[in-house]
This record gives sequence, structure tokens and C-alpha cells, in this order.
Amino acid sequence: MPLFCHLSTALSESEDGRKAEDDDVCQGLLSEQGPIIAHDLRSISALGQTATKLCDTLLGLCQAPAVNPFTVTFPKPAPTNPKVFTSTGKPPFQAVHFSDVHIDRSYTPGSEVNCTKPICCRNFADQTGPVEVPAPPIASLGCDASTALSQSMLKAVAAENTLFSIFTGDVVEAAVWLVNQSHNTFDLQTFNNEMAQFVDSPVFPAIGNHEAAPVNSFPRNTTSGESVQWVFDTQSAGWNQWIGTTASGEVQHMSGSYSAVVAGTTLRIISLNTIYWYKDNFWLYDSDSLQPDPNGVISFAVQQLQAAEDAGQRAWIIAHMPPSSGDAFHDQSNYFDQVVQRYKNTIAAQFYGHSHVDEFAIAYSNYSNQTAANADSFAWIAPSLTPRQANPTFRIYDVDPDTYEIMDSRTFMSDMSDPNFQISPIWEQEYSARDTYGPAIGGWPANQSLSPAFWHQVTEAFETNDTLFQQYISLKTRGVGVTPCTGTCKTTTICNLRALRAENSCNVATPGLNFRRSELSTSTARGDADHCEGTSVGSILRRATLKA
Repeated sequence: MPLFCHLSTALSESEDGRKAEDDDVCQGLLSEQGPIIAHDLRSISALGQTATKLCDTLLGLCQAPAVNPFTVTFPKPAPTNPKVFTSTGKPPFQAVHFSDVHIDRSYTPGSEVNCTKPICCRNFADQTGPVEVPAPPIASLGCDASTALSQSMLKAVAAENTLFSIFTGDVVEAAVWLVNQSHNTFDLQTFNNEMAQFVDSPVFPAIGNHEAAPVNSFPRNTTSGESVQWVFDTQSAGWNQWIGTTASGEVQHMSGSYSAVVAGTTLRIISLNTIYWYKDNFWLYDSDSLQPDPNGVISFAVQQLQAAEDAGQRAWIIAHMPPSSGDAFHDQSNYFDQVVQRYKNTIAAQFYGHSHVDEFAIAYSNYSNQTAANADSFAWIAPSLTPRQANPTFRIYDVDPDTYEIMDSRTFMSDMSDPNFQISPIWEQEYSARDTYGPAIGGWPANQSLSPAFWHQVTEAFETNDTLFQQYISLKTRGVGVTPCTGTCKTTTICNLRALRAENSCNVATPGLNFRRSELSTSTARGDADHCEGTSVGSILRRATLKA
């Protein structure tokens, strides 16, 4: 393993001979995730489909194979006359969505911002020489969130008098080569306690890929002797105060997924652990046998959606990783889309995080004919709190109390360029989705929700109104590091907005690049990094492949 690490590091040196990653970063990543990959290689055929998928993820040299046919079984057929959810015009209530907090409990003001590691603003043992750019008190680009920043956000959330919040995962910081079970357990427990301390309404969370150690590593229940039950036990105990005993028991026994009805409403929130569909979860490559539904996440969603339909409820799906674009396996994304199509009348909206940028994705009843009439589900993909690539944010939804559909989405941001930010962050509305995009499609009736049809028309406006599209690109990263997105970048971005089913995205595997989010990658001295992962075994090997 050390020889392989040195080889990959040497191959991924930049043109001027600098290492893409420090030795301790490379060795830490390979020592944690290398044994899992070695286990995979011992367990599968070099010529099988699983090997192709692993090649796709690790090296970017292989295209994802075609979806394996599988039909999801449903307890009942869709009702002939489904319940109609009609708004009576009551004032909307407010719900908060925050995601990807990535709190670095070792954030140290005065430490180096421009370090040689994938994440900075903390003291590293091998740091030498004087500090050139000292970390400010609260936050900096290139670094994860400080405790002070995360608590400021939670206090701002509490001040909004919302009915409840959803948190779509990723608590632990991006120093992924250093984390372990005790470290992550402490981080999870600490943030659960902070949410309870500062937010005075219920929080409905989801499991993120950074909650495990090694990062992303959620073994299937078919893998002997391996488990991250400690993650589920920790979150079951921490979340019980908000989601109740039944749902916290589901967290323990359903691999982190659960379902709970918001008190005083007929809204069922279904939280799914989609990391079992995540390409960078290397435990998913240790068998040549097709497993359509790892750890029963899809069947759990069916069960809970059927219960919601039977009870005349609406449902919100929340999860960390969206089943769209290049992060999700095409198989599981396709199978989950079958669930979405079956229960589209029950599902009022879907909510995700993971990408760290402000984006969305649309599902269609017919992906071969993507029109406003066929758009039937929508995913809100929230930007992050972590300021690693952009200004920190959270989002407030105005929710119709009869239909539980979103009437408006208002994103709040704290501007790190504000002179007062490092003293006390100020959280102000960055934009309203209705006000920003409604006029561009000829106006949108005030009594209609921001439906999938609305968002499809927005993507049509992007095609013809380049000023609007470039504004969307700027909003993705809250105005940080914005460059024009034209030509292939633009067509691919719009294609991916219409691809809540991953097989319909326009991502193409490219050696050495982060092909999952190539249009979002930022080139720095620390290399091209996944917005969520930072540096990973895959990113190192893809750069090594490109160099070779």
C-alpha cells in the first residue's frame, strides 16, 4: 500500500513538480480506504459489470453500464382517482433547510489559510515556516465551518420562527484522512446537542456520507464482519427528541432511514440513507451479484409512501445525496424513480444536499419527452453552510399548509466579504426563487406552488435567456469564483437539471477529472476536488490516470 500511495502521488504531481497531495494525506486515505478497495478486487471478476463500475468511479476510464432491468414491487396499484390536495389559501408556514455543515472543531484562527492540505485553517503537525495568510476568527474560503459559524447559523434559523427544519446531512469536516469512529461520534453528538440548544423547533435530519469513518463507508448487510451501526446508534439517540421513539428505532434498524409525521400536520417526512446508492461508497463493489435494493432503502420508501397514501397524507422525501447526475448508481436511481412515479401524487417535494451548490433536478413521467406537462417531481438541492467554496447559506421554504407544496424558496447568506462578518455574521436574504425566476417565464400565479412544471419552464428560459442562466450560475456558488458557463457547459448543466434520474444526465467519464461534477470543479493548487468529498482516493487516482 505505501508503494502504491507514493506511485499515485508521483503520477499526480503538477507540471511544476509539486505533489498533488502531501504524503500524510495520501497515506491516510489509502490506509483507510485501500483495504476496502483491495477487498473489492478480491471479491469480483475483472471482466464483470462491478469491475466496470469500479473503473468508472476510481479512474474515470469506463462509462457506466446500462441499467439492469428491475421492476419495483408495490403493495397496491396507483389509485384510479387519487386524492386531490387543494389549497384553501391559508398563509404559508415556514420550514428551514440547511445542509453540509462540515464543522471543523479544530478550526484555529491564525492558522494557515493557504496550506498544502485539502482543507486548511487548522494546525497540522508538518506545518513549517511562518503563516502567510492567517485564518480569520469566523470563516475563510478553503476551510470548513468553524464552531462559531455553525452556531451563528443555528441562531439565525431559530430567529425565523419556523415550524420545523430539515437537515440533509454531512456534519463531519473534510479532513477525511484523519477521521475515525471516536472523532465522528463526538462530532455527531456535539452537533445534535447544538441543534437542540439553539433551534427551538423540531429538526428532521438525514444521514450524510461524511458521518462514517472511513468517509463514505457504509457496508451492505451482505458484507460479513463489517458495519457502521455506531453511526445509526449515535443518530438514533441524538434524533429521538425530534422524530420520536418509533422513528428513532427505524434509524437503528433500517440503516439510518426513518419516517415521521410532523406534529399538528398531515405531512410525513421520509428520510432515506441514499449513501447505499453512492458511487464513492466502496463497500458497494464487493460482489458481482446484482443487489437492486442495498439494505432495503427503496422498499422502506415504498412502505412509508404507501402508508402516507393510505392515510391521505402528503410526503416529503429528504436525503443527503440526490439520485441525480453523476453521484448515484444508475440502477438505484432508476429503481427509485419507479417509486417516485408510482407515488407522485403523494410526494409533495424532495430535498437533498451533498453538492454544496445551489441547484435543482426535475423528474419526468416520460424522460423521452421532457415537457412541463410531463414534469412530475422536483428536488430542491440546498447549498452548504461550509464556506469551503462559497459563502455560507441556509434556506427558508414558504409551505402551503394544505398541500405541503413549496410556494417560495428564499436563500439566506452571510457574506464573508462584509467587514463585520468576522465579528458577527449577518444573515440576509440572497434571493427569492419566485421573484428571480417567475418573471422570466411570463409570471407565475401567486396561488400556485413552485411546481415541477414551473421549474421545467425555468430551464426553457435558461436556453433562450442567457442573462438569466448566467445569474443561475452565479447563484450556484453565491457569487464566488464565478466564470461564464457557455457552449457544452451550458447544455450539460441544463441537461443535468432535467435528470433527477441519473441515467438521463449528460455527464461523461473523463480520465483524471471529477466527471461527476466537472462543470463545478475548481482548479487550485490543491487540485480538482469533488465539492462534497474534497480529496478522495478516487480524485487522487483520476489525477494519476490523467498524468500517466
